[in-house]
Amino acid sequence: MLRLFIAVILGVSLITPSIILGQTEASAKTASSLLWEISGNGLTQSSYLFGTMHILCADDAKLSDSLQFAIDRAKEVYFEIDMDNPAELMGVFRFIRMKDNKQLSDLLTEQEYQRVKKYFSENRSMLPLSMMERFKPYFIASMLSESKMPCESKNGMEEVIMKSVRKQQKQILGLETIEFQAGVFDSIPYEIQAKELLRTIDSAGITDSMTLRMLELYRNQDLAGIERLTLAEEGGVSSFLELFLYGRNARWIPAMETSMKSKPTLFAVGAAHLPGEKGVINLLRKAGYVLRPMKMVNGEK
Repeated sequence: MLRLFIAVILGVSLITPSIILGQTEASAKTASSLLWEISGNGLTQSSYLFGTMHILCADDAKLSDSLQFAIDRAKEVYFEIDMDNPAELMGVFRFIRMKDNKQLSDLLTEQEYQRVKKYFSENRSMLPLSMMERFKPYFIASMLSESKMPCESKNGMEEVIMKSVRKQQKQILGLETIEFQAGVFDSIPYEIQAKELLRTIDSAGITDSMTLRMLELYRNQDLAGIERLTLAEEGGVSSFLELFLYGRNARWIPAMETSMKSKPTLFAVGAAHLPGEKGVINLLRKAGYVLRPMKMVNGEK
């Protein structure tokens, strides 16, 4: 349950958007695959990059033969955070709270706050609003997407990958910490976050359909489509792309290079981090590596 909760928190970088932009040149060149082989630039063995969706219907959270192939050949696995470190995971309860004892009701008018309360009283979420009053509002918003998944049983790709990695007793690491991720949200005024939460609630019909659209795109391994959906014109992650995506992508590259040069590694990060001019795929290519899409079907590499 704790890891599923963490997975929902990680999914905040895919807060449901409202308006889809046109396809960019970078996304047009991104093949439809979630799994990529990394080679070249002096590597003696290939490493692998996989785009996850942090929370899925359980039936969709499965290993393909090709992803199992990558896990088998990797000597260690990196997620966005170390999902196998209990101390790191427990830290989420400290870092997702707003500073200065702020709570959601302090950030909205009484009328706005009542709209939020009404929504949570009428719609299921992983946690009741009473337990999230002091959470940073973007984290509360991430709970809404989870509740709109068209299934009762849910899981995340990280959890499925970890199960296989543990059987092989391989090391699991994180490209960043919960503290760092939570700190990203301290860079965005809580008042703005609260207004964004309210906008998400007020446009529930639109955002519900966007959650389903993201799930469909992920099932189809459509990275270009995921990029378009993430690059929403109004609000959400699109207003803070450098914080949520681009800056983090750039920070990961040195750590990825260090690991790949010492041993074959699997990197499993949110799929929205992969495509685009400033996506991980393109950044690795600019650093001199060759990235090849791998077919995600049984029996094929």
